[in-house]
Amino acid sequence: MSDEDLKAEIDKLVAEEQEVSYRRRLLHGRIDMLNAERVARLREGEGKSVLDQVDVDKLAEILAGKAAPPSEDNA
Repeated sequence: MSDEDLKAEIDKLVAEEQEVSYRRRLLHGRIDMLNAERVARLREGEGKSVLDQVDVDKLAEILAGKAAPPSEDNA
């Protein structure tokens, strides 16, 4: 494998890893929202809501796919 081929393969794998990492963060956000809903339902009788501490608008934006994937500058 030439030096150029090696660099191209590294670049391809780094880009793939960034995509996987972004997808993982989206999934974690969804899991957090579902867990928050589950806890909120369990606490309904207590008059408390875990959602009082959650940025629902930001999570909704992420789930809607409106949040941009991280750029190389932010990674």
